[in-house]
Amino acid sequence: MQVSTIAMTSKVALAGQMRARAAVRRPLGARATTATTATAAAKPVMAGQAQASPFAAVDSEEALFAILKAGAGSGQIPSRLIGAVSELYSNYKAAIMGSGLEGADEVFVAQVMASVCERVLLQLNPAAAYTFPSFHERILEPYNYYNFGQRYIRGLIDFSTSMLGNEAGFEEIEQQLKNGENVVLLANHQTEADPAVFALLLEARFPDLATDVIYVAGDRVVTDPLCKPFSMGRNLFCVHSKKHMGDDPEVKAEKMATNRRTLRAMQIALNEGGKLLWIAPSGGRDRAVDPDTNENIPDPFDPSAVELMRALITKAKPIGHLRPFAMYSYKIMPPPKVVEKDIGEERLVFHAPVGISLGEELDVDAILHGIEDKEERQNKLAEAAFQQTTEEYYQLLEAISHPGERSDRYTQPFESRPLKF
Repeated sequence: MQVSTIAMTSKVALAGQMRARAAVRRPLGARATTATTATAAAKPVMAGQAQASPFAAVDSEEALFAILKAGAGSGQIPSRLIGAVSELYSNYKAAIMGSGLEGADEVFVAQVMASVCERVLLQLNPAAAYTFPSFHERILEPYNYYNFGQRYIRGLIDFSTSMLGNEAGFEEIEQQLKNGENVVLLANHQTEADPAVFALLLEARFPDLATDVIYVAGDRVVTDPLCKPFSMGRNLFCVHSKKHMGDDPEVKAEKMATNRRTLRAMQIALNEGGKLLWIAPSGGRDRAVDPDTNENIPDPFDPSAVELMRALITKAKPIGHLRPFAMYSYKIMPPPKVVEKDIGEERLVFHAPVGISLGEELDVDAILHGIEDKEERQNKLAEAAFQQTTEEYYQLLEAISHPGERSDRYTQPFESRPLKF
């Protein structure tokens, strides 16, 4: 998910405090059943969702495109959507059918792609489109958007060579959260599938971490109609990134106001404690490439983003922890080579291994010892976080590339299950 920093804010309005506090009160481990107070204002737009949807009966490619073409002919479906879906369908079908997974057949592909079309069309309909608040809690009813996202990505992952690094570290985080402490993961970010990758690799061993993590999410994942249904299944603090803040000068002030509201919600959540946050301080997906291996590698961290997280957990009442976090996922859904400002980028998908690996907690006091200059302190902390994340990344990549030579630090506590709609 594309992420970035949030502009520091002034005094908190009482009404805003109350709304945000209600939204983030649920502790880690407590199960959500639907969108909560923070999304209540937007819930009416969810009304009328596909109670008798023609997509529900789709079991073949022909049936899906018959619906799309009929809708385009009647003016109910944008004709441009058919070409985009056709391209994505071909990519997804090739990835799934070539995976060798149990249940990877044409019926599964058709059903999954029909569900994607159904959800995307809702977001293209102004009367039904969902608007993300500053804090969004994953929506499980009346439609389970979490399962929707997990199902789509599961078939793209080659679990046989995927890796989880530092399982003991996740056990430590789990206990810290139970103790009411906060943990922030300073992660590199590779694909739009990263939240699903995170959850799929943790769901068997650490189910609460998989479902209750809160992602700091940027513009694209809450505005692109193809991204939005997948984002609706995740807990999000929604911000506008610096990369896109000035794209449209007419809405810049509104974007800045949204960031201030999000910052208030984040501070309230951290004051309550027991929160796990995931943020990519680079501000977007990794585009850097190692010239020696041609592998994507982490992009540098923005010092202001790392400093913001440090300031927030320091200001919060409970104890807070900053941990570098490596993600390897770009081969299942490689991003465009350059940052695209326009919504609706081309999407390619493949069946490939993924991995996540947790670094050791940053000793902030030791890293910043003896440094007085504010800018130098920020740069030093960001450099330390980035260096550790990069080291974790290369070690993770090595374990995935040579599974027979991996150390016992890398495990595969994944659920083996057939693909099933």
